[in-house]
Amino acid sequence: MRRRTKIICTIGPASNDFDTLNAMYEAGMNVARINMSHATHEDAARTIGWIKTLNRKTKYPVPVLIDTQGPEIRTAKLDHPLVLRKGTEVVLIPELSDYHGPVTSRLEVQFEGLKGAVSAGDTIVLDNGLINLKVSNQIPAAIRCVVLDDGVIGSRKHVNIPGVHINLPSITSKDRDDVKFGLELDVDFIAQSFVRSRDDVAKMRELLNHRNHGVHVVAKIENREGATNIESIAETADGLMVARGDLGIETDIATLPNLQRQLVRSSFKSGRRCIVATHLLESMVEHPIPTRAEVTDVANAIYEGVDAVMLSAETSIGEHPVKAVEQLAEIALASERFPDLGFARELVAQSDKQNIARSALELAARISASGIVVITRRGITADLVTNCGPTDVPIFAFSNLSQVRRRLMLNRGVYAHRTAFSNNPEKTIQTALSVLRQREGLGSEERVVVISDVLAAGPVDAIQLRSVGGVSTE
Repeated sequence: MRRRTKIICTIGPASNDFDTLNAMYEAGMNVARINMSHATHEDAARTIGWIKTLNRKTKYPVPVLIDTQGPEIRTAKLDHPLVLRKGTEVVLIPELSDYHGPVTSRLEVQFEGLKGAVSAGDTIVLDNGLINLKVSNQIPAAIRCVVLDDGVIGSRKHVNIPGVHINLPSITSKDRDDVKFGLELDVDFIAQSFVRSRDDVAKMRELLNHRNHGVHVVAKIENREGATNIESIAETADGLMVARGDLGIETDIATLPNLQRQLVRSSFKSGRRCIVATHLLESMVEHPIPTRAEVTDVANAIYEGVDAVMLSAETSIGEHPVKAVEQLAEIALASERFPDLGFARELVAQSDKQNIARSALELAARISASGIVVITRRGITADLVTNCGPTDVPIFAFSNLSQVRRRLMLNRGVYAHRTAFSNNPEKTIQTALSVLRQREGLGSEERVVVISDVLAAGPVDAIQLRSVGGVSTE
């Protein structure tokens, strides 16, 4: 049985070398993620270079996703970690502030507008929820807070202000530089951080279109505004990422599982790719096996039928990056054997093309076909078939465009291959069937359903049933 759920791995100091990347691919990595909140352009260029080298030898291409830092707030760089004790006072000093008053604990924050964003009684959350502060009052050029939790805060840690709209640009100057850099190196996906509305995605598309790139945009849902506007965001983006780290801080953490299901449903309803991320196997940053709760959490995401699950610290700075990928792949494969998966895919809106794609999938399931062959130039028909899932039948996508093949590797259950299109449609089909025999190990007597958006003069209008040996069984 093939694993259908894709695995995204964040690349960092623990994995940014060819041998480790190759081992992670062999273990099950499908997409390489670069987090521009931490990676330098030099780091990212090295990673992308290794991935391009890897792609010259792999069976399936590995696309690259770069994750923008976005309009986030972080603590400033510290010479030494700051120890905070419950009940004591800490003064938050906005970036470029001229505060010079005496204080035992002071913490600089990289956001000039912090004073105007908070009021007495507001909660400020540090380091992904590890330390909470309550605003007591404002003083000239600074904010006085009471520490609610013991903890140690280091450099450049997340700062969240739950329930408060932060007046920051959706795309920062750093994001623009990082996107430009990524496009120059031919990345495949931009994960846009802290998306609050469809306008945020539209601005990213404008930036990409200005540079004439077909890179796909994944909107990261990380705050209450994004969750509230999910329907319109899903219609505008190419995919959604349920980024549970900040989302669990910005919303009531007790409702996070329900919110995850709602976001997954919205993604599928709009026919978009869906990624579940953050803390999937967090314990494996240090330990060689995950907790039972983590295994169950991953399984629930698989049961929901998401396209991909994502590892962050586990593979970027963890002690067991390859083992984490192996474990995630094993959990995904075992969970996919559970019946009645994919409740949300049924919500995809209908169209003539979608109905034909659905018919191809249903036919393949009914006759126990060994696969669905999708011959596509831009990947649209492969997306349509994916949107009809989940299915136990593998989807073999054939395209002559390398960018399309890489992009399709994020789709659940899709395995992309290179092909050349011939003026003779039959020759194109025969070439695809030959690849199935040689690279996928399918036997000549096995049957596949063939669907295409390039073999006819008009839109998709035909479904063929073929033996892999090349004979039509229509």
